[in-house]
Amino acid sequence: MTTELLNTLYVQTQGTELRLDQDSLRIHIPDTPRRTLPLRRIEAIVLYGHIHLSTELITRCAEDSRPITWMTQSGRFQARLDGPTRGNVLLRHAQHLAHTDPEQRLTIARPFVAGKIRNTRWIVLKAARDADSAPKRALRAAAEDFADLLERLPAAQDIDTAMGIEGSAARTYFSTMRHLLRPADGIPPLTTRTRRPPTDPANALLSFSYGLLRNLVHGACEQIGLDPYLGYLHGLRPGKPALALDLMEEFRPVLADRFALTLLNRRQLRAEHFETLDGGAVRLTDDGRKITLTAWQEWKTRTWPHTIAAQPVPGGLLPVIQCRLLARHLRGDLPGYLPWTAS
Repeated sequence: MTTELLNTLYVQTQGTELRLDQDSLRIHIPDTPRRTLPLRRIEAIVLYGHIHLSTELITRCAEDSRPITWMTQSGRFQARLDGPTRGNVLLRHAQHLAHTDPEQRLTIARPFVAGKIRNTRWIVLKAARDADSAPKRALRAAAEDFADLLERLPAAQDIDTAMGIEGSAARTYFSTMRHLLRPADGIPPLTTRTRRPPTDPANALLSFSYGLLRNLVHGACEQIGLDPYLGYLHGLRPGKPALALDLMEEFRPVLADRFALTLLNRRQLRAEHFETLDGGAVRLTDDGRKITLTAWQEWKTRTWPHTIAAQPVPGGLLPVIQCRLLARHLRGDLPGYLPWTAS
């Protein structure tokens, strides 16, 4: 189940031009020497803001099933090009049939929620070990709440109930997240989750990190042959990759939240790496995005234990393995979907 972890090319310098040069990618950044990269070493391309691509490069990436993703400068997803769908039509047919069966849909949806709550509980308990007495009590109380929600989850008889349990876990988690973020000059405590737009540095970084994770999981769905737009927990949501959002749930606490908190707690990102726009929205600066993207590439190579794979797996490949497990369940090779949990 091992696959080479190829590189994702992130481009954020405004006005950059990307062109195809035979089997290489030629990068031209204004006022800097041109750079060339072997195309075969690039798994995906992610563009932030105003970046130019040649038609030849777009066509080649489509032919090679090399996804290109367009993001805003602040990290909000805009569009994605994948090329022709080459997945197994029988797998996608099985995916659709499972969605039409309410019982099977719920059976698949519950593990997504369970994985998220277990990994959230792992993050909280890990932080409680080194916390002072008052934060320690709050974190341990939250961990008990998560344990109670996990016990309630198997009894959920419909998707709305499962989503309600997930929502309760999320509210508890974000109410205690202030204990996970160390005080820093210019970085206010994280007291609540704000989106569309984020209004403080921590929320801005979380939103940006979720965008990186979403791109990673979406690509894993396409790689295995699953339809990323047909989900079970999130159902059918026009214009939204519901299955990618489903699979993201179990990875959010570890691959995104912990990643963001680590950058802030280690002072790799500071107040000067964020900017406030007209209207109060906060986003990363160009330097802040560069630091974050560099750290993300390194974060994806960190290995994590995986019970079923029976070997350490790079974080960047965890979504691929989980998509394979889901595909095996949909084909009838596994009795159920098992979420990944950190240890």
